[in-house]
Amino acid sequence: MDNDLLKTASPIEFALSDVPDDLFRRASFDEDEAEALSPHVSYWSDVWRRFFENKSAVVFLTVFIIILLGCYIIPLVSPLPITGIIDDSINAKMSSSHWLGADKFGHDFFTKMWKGGQISFMVGFVSAILQTIIGVIIGAVSAYAGGRVDSVIMSIVNVLIAIPYLVIVLAIRVVAGAGTATIIFALVITGWLNVARLTRGQILQLKTEEYVTAAKSMGVGARTILARHLIPNTLGVILVAFTLAIPQAMFSEAFLSFIGLGTNAVSWGSLIRAGMDVRFKHPQQLIAPSILLALTMLCVQLIGDTLRDALDPKLRR
Repeated sequence: MDNDLLKTASPIEFALSDVPDDLFRRASFDEDEAEALSPHVSYWSDVWRRFFENKSAVVFLTVFIIILLGCYIIPLVSPLPITGIIDDSINAKMSSSHWLGADKFGHDFFTKMWKGGQISFMVGFVSAILQTIIGVIIGAVSAYAGGRVDSVIMSIVNVLIAIPYLVIVLAIRVVAGAGTATIIFALVITGWLNVARLTRGQILQLKTEEYVTAAKSMGVGARTILARHLIPNTLGVILVAFTLAIPQAMFSEAFLSFIGLGTNAVSWGSLIRAGMDVRFKHPQQLIAPSILLALTMLCVQLIGDTLRDALDPKLRR
């Protein structure tokens, strides 16, 4: 080696200077092989993978889908009417024609029970969707605006949360009257509050992130920042809140119908109330809709809990 090179060479380079070149082989790098060994997995793909790895969640999801489909298919294919008064079948006992007997109007209770699930599902899903949308918008605006706007909105939220929801439902029912739309409206008015608080907490954490600061420095408007950067990053919390709001709304509708403040249409709550009147003569008319309501709420609750765990970034591989 040259004397100048020996002076500037590191100890490792100096030690390797006497090793023949034929002992070295340049390492190859295959991008396709590296991609195959460690494939890129998106966030949502990883979420659904972890969700479906939970066998109990898959079972409850299957049961929920079966109940949902049954509520819409069985009333369509059943040959027994559930409207009007059928004198020949009034309070009929369980038989091959009436699996769960008939009610005081002569309606086949098995068919009517599945028909009642349509109202319960509609109230649950529609009210959950509306309260989630309203809560996300108000919570996001409150957190992003901050200052006096945030204080005013949160003061209103805290006041409404302090009022028992039954008082609000009674007030709305007195003004608007009975009906499915009234129940949905009452549940939305009282249900968006928790969603707004959850969304506000998430936005307060995210609005100080660097990508938000960069968007502001580029002149991006507040509406665009909320719609494209902040709200999409809170979808995990929003999705879990929506999932858990469904059984809460279904139970609230059933409870209000049971105490006589619910909808005039046939629902699981109204059937349970009617079943109380014949609980000794026809106990199945009380037990069957109660089981369907409880099983549906249990399925949705466990699906929401599993989804919450799957959305936890700490558990991502």
